[in-house]
Amino acid sequence: MSISRRTLLQSALTAAAVKTASQVTSLFAQNGAVPITRHPKFAIFSKHFIGLPYDRLAEVVSGCGADGIEAPIRPGGHIEPAKAQEELPKLAEALKKHGLEITQVTSALVDTSPQSHAESLLRTAKSLGIERYRLGFFKYDLRRPLWPQLDEIKARLKDLVVMSKEIGVLPCFQNHSGAGYVGAAIWDVALMMRDFPADQLAWSFDIMHATIEGNLSWPAEVALVKERIGIAYFKNFIWENKRPQPSPLGDGIIGKPYVDMLRKEGYSGPVSLHVEYLRAKPTDSEGLATLVEATKRDMEVLKSWWE
Repeated sequence: MSISRRTLLQSALTAAAVKTASQVTSLFAQNGAVPITRHPKFAIFSKHFIGLPYDRLAEVVSGCGADGIEAPIRPGGHIEPAKAQEELPKLAEALKKHGLEITQVTSALVDTSPQSHAESLLRTAKSLGIERYRLGFFKYDLRRPLWPQLDEIKARLKDLVVMSKEIGVLPCFQNHSGAGYVGAAIWDVALMMRDFPADQLAWSFDIMHATIEGNLSWPAEVALVKERIGIAYFKNFIWENKRPQPSPLGDGIIGKPYVDMLRKEGYSGPVSLHVEYLRAKPTDSEGLATLVEATKRDMEVLKSWWE
């Protein structure tokens, strides 16, 4: 994979920058846009390290220069939801020994059914001081009218919002690119969110997926969601054969101007680095070394954008 040659071409062809914004409540400045000079909490979405024992995971993440992790606690994640009550405190303790925290739990929750283990997972997270979690994904059945489907999804979201409010955690919705994903266009979920206060339902806002979907219109989408960003995602992509391909953080479409906008507008919430362009296995020593090197490099780029 000749990333350097492809990305050099892309760098010459693209100069995308985020140019929007006004005042954001909660995680942005409260009384006008006050520039933020301090660094945010830097988290790593640790999906690419699944399979490592907790202590080894904590050691690796600490060595990558992060303040913590966004922890996938879902089927196939670090911990299965049914075991969260028992295992999540162990993961949190292993991280704590290295001065790390869990900034957000990534779940597969799309309802409050008993089989989802939603209540036990969220109560356990709250007891450990984890204040936010990412919801699972919703998909459209494109053979059916969309508005009735959105009404059904809103009812399920309401149940999750009510439970989350009672427990004291913030549900966050990630926008994801793709024809079947609810929220890919931003507006559909943004309309549903109007029925809930911003401190009860937020975005795990993914600027990469927003740029893939929005192309030239994404500034309006950022302006639409800015009052509800619960955590800001950072990852990158290039266009290859008219399709988006994941890339190292410093080589793609997304760049420092997006960070400049967040800082100018006073964003003070956590950011999460996603490393999704490699297929190495962390349980293989050579694969782990590759993943660690890439994560360190991307974290250095992300931190340099905040200088």
